[in-house]
This record gives sequence, structure tokens and C-alpha cells, in this order.
Amino acid sequence: MPDAFENILGQPKVREFLRASVASGRVSHAYLFAGPAGSNKTLAAYALAQAVLCPKGPRGPRGGRCGDCTACDRVMRRKHPDVRYFAPEGAAGYLVEQIRELVADTALAPIQGARKVYIIDRADLLGTAAANAFLKTLEEPPADVVIILLGRTRESVLPTIVSRCQVVPFRHIPASEAAGIVRQNTGASLETSRAAIEACGGSITRACEFLRAPGNERLRFRSRVLEVLASLRRADDWDVIGYAAEMVTASKLPLDVVREGQEAELAENADFLAKSAIRQIEARNKRQITAKSAECLRQLTAITASWLRDVLATSAGAPELVINVDARAAVADAAALADEASLARALAAVDRCEEALAYNVSPETCIDVLLFEIREALNGSGSTHQHSL
Repeated sequence: MPDAFENILGQPKVREFLRASVASGRVSHAYLFAGPAGSNKTLAAYALAQAVLCPKGPRGPRGGRCGDCTACDRVMRRKHPDVRYFAPEGAAGYLVEQIRELVADTALAPIQGARKVYIIDRADLLGTAAANAFLKTLEEPPADVVIILLGRTRESVLPTIVSRCQVVPFRHIPASEAAGIVRQNTGASLETSRAAIEACGGSITRACEFLRAPGNERLRFRSRVLEVLASLRRADDWDVIGYAAEMVTASKLPLDVVREGQEAELAENADFLAKSAIRQIEARNKRQITAKSAECLRQLTAITASWLRDVLATSAGAPELVINVDARAAVADAAALADEASLARALAAVDRCEEALAYNVSPETCIDVLLFEIREALNGSGSTHQHSL
């Protein structure tokens, strides 16, 4: 029978290692999952959390868990109050106050399960001060705590952090293999799977979620972004401003669904939880909304960058490299007029936009500036308009 670890797509060695660890009862107090973006580290962390928190214990020699009980379901839906996900809240990485809050939280008793799991994304952005606030807890956490750090490479994480963790390496998944995995798990065409992976920054898991969004909402969002990009060259200033407002609004749409689910779950459990537990869940829900909002904006910039790379590839005489094949005609039209230097500047503008968003600059301002810069690039280098954040 399949278990939670089956969902760690493209990482067979990781699957077997985690299964063996759970089956033998040798789950470490701290892990560092090290691998490139899109290698399914986050999904693996939640799968291990499911295995740790499932009340039914190991099932069979493979060490899998049931996957069907309430606890397993809540973990995989990111709803379990004893699984805490952290991402950097500072512009340059983790804040010391953020890590102190995490450390204080580890001393609290679990809310529903027998243990607690902390998933700490981008451990490579744990600076020296934040790391120092964390080292004692990382070395000797409470007995009911498991800590899973996620980092791009082992070398990018501070040695004092690495030395206190069991390192689990994740391999890079080639683009063709990744698209095949998405296709197998969603039924989408290979072309649509490749486009979804591009929209999700290379993440197989997020690409599958992207394609499974209710009513094809994310695919319709992608189509509209591509339409806007194709229209920019002929757009006047008011059109561009309107497009920017529309794109930001469209990016926020999925958040309503997330909020509704959170409110329903909290109402369902409110009678059984202490006030302190409710506050913890509310804080977790707020972090989840913030993370989802950032993810949707990253999809917007990722789709934009993907389209610009297609235009650049076509302009350079390599149309076979186009990813967004459903927009091939618009890509060819743009490539016929824009020069490679201007397109390279437009791609650099996407990077600046993403950096500004990370610094909490207004999304409306960021996208507005980005679309103006792309319009200039699509019209060649002769434009006199200049915009900056």
C-alpha cells in the first residue's frame, strides 16, 4: 500500500532513507534537507511530520504510516497545529526575534499530538545572530520535538547549524523528468506540465497543486498573464496601470479560499481548544496567508520571466526552446521587434521586482514598474520612459 513517503516525487533514495528511519525508530531530533529549489524538500518534511505524528504507529516493514487518519490528513493539508512552518520574515533573512519566538514555542506542550515538528525553510538565510539564538535548542530540543531545516546546499548553511543536524541530500531533478512526474500525477499534457513547473519556480509539488486548483483557476490566471504580456507593446500608460492592478488582484484571489478553510477549521475545533492553543492556530494561519500571498506573487513573476525567456530564445534563433508553446505566436511577434539586450534588461527587471517584493515594497508598485519596463523592452531600446522602484 502507498504511504506518505510515496509522494516525495523524484527522490527515491530520500524516500527509502526516511522509511527506514521511521521503521527502525531512529528518527533524529534535527535534520537538514539540502537540495535545489524544486527538489521536493518541503513535501518530504511534511511527509516525515505525518509519519512522526500518526497515532497508529509504523505499518509494515517499510515503515510507512496509515495516511488515512485525521492526524495524517491534517498534516498533509498543512492544518495540523503541532506542525509549525517558518520562513524568513526579514528582508535579508531570519529575524532574531523570529527565532526566539520559535525557541520559546518548543517549550510548550503539543496541542493535539504526542510530538511537535518544526519545518524551517531557507535555513541558508539563518544569519549568525539568528543562528546563535537557535543553537542550544537545535542541539538539545525537548524530547517531543523534531526540527527539519530546508536549505539549498549544505555549504550555504552555517557550519554550526550543519554540525547539529543529520543531513539528507536531495538531487536535482532534470526538467524533462520533472515534467513527466507532473504529467503522471495530474494527467496534464507534457507541455502544460512544463509550463506549470516554470510558473512554480521549478517545484514539482507546487506545479501539481497549480494544475489541480479548483476550476482551473491558476491555469486561467497564467493565460491572462500571458495575454497581458502580449498586449503590453501596444498599451498606453493607463492600460499598463490597469494591467498591473488586475494582475495583483488576480494573484490574491486564492487567498479567499485559504481564509475560508482556516475559519471553518477554527470554528470546528474552538470548543475543544484552550485559548492559548487558539492563539497559536491563529498565528499559524496568519503566517500561512502571508506565505500563500508571497507564493502567488512569485507565480506572477515566474510566468513573466518564463515568457520573456521564450521571447529571448526566439529572438536568438532558438524557438525550439520555447516553454509556453500555447503562446508561441505572441512570442514570435514580440521577438520580431525586441532586441536581445532589451530583453535581457527586462529579465533583470523581473529579478529587481522579486527582490523589492521580498523587501515588502507594495505589490502594486512593484508590478506597475515591472510592466512599464517590459513595455519599454518590447518596443526596443529607444524608449524615453524611465521607471525605478
